[in-house]
Amino acid sequence: MGEAKSDLVKKWLVKAAHDLASAQKLASDPDSYLDTAIYHCQQAAEKAVKAFLVFNDKRFQKTHDVRELLKIASSFSEELLSLMEEAATLTPYAGLYRYPDENIEPDRDEFDHALAAARKIYDAVLALLPGVVNPARADKNNREV
Repeated sequence: MGEAKSDLVKKWLVKAAHDLASAQKLASDPDSYLDTAIYHCQQAAEKAVKAFLVFNDKRFQKTHDVRELLKIASSFSEELLSLMEEAATLTPYAGLYRYPDENIEPDRDEFDHALAAARKIYDAVLALLPGVVNPARADKNNREV
């Protein structure tokens, strides 16, 4: 794998890791912002799958639909299809709580479920990629991601 491609995959994964960390920080008490935190859960999963697609040299349309991205990615690893339930959980959070509507904010259980789904997708993608693109190795500040 070329250095430019490796760097791009790392950057997608670092962004995904930062979205997971942001979700956790935003959800921490006493001043939690679960509406914003749940959005970052969706973003983490989306970016992780996009990293996998970049690694496999697969172009993708601009989309926030994690289900659609997983369908494309499954042509490289069918085991990703086992994450469709998590993808279905996360996809609506790309916009559900971002704008004023009758749905103002998720409850803690809904957020916890979304965070677990995002982490499961992120971890599954990391397990399918070589260690050289692992963001823990890419983060020059040695922060835990």
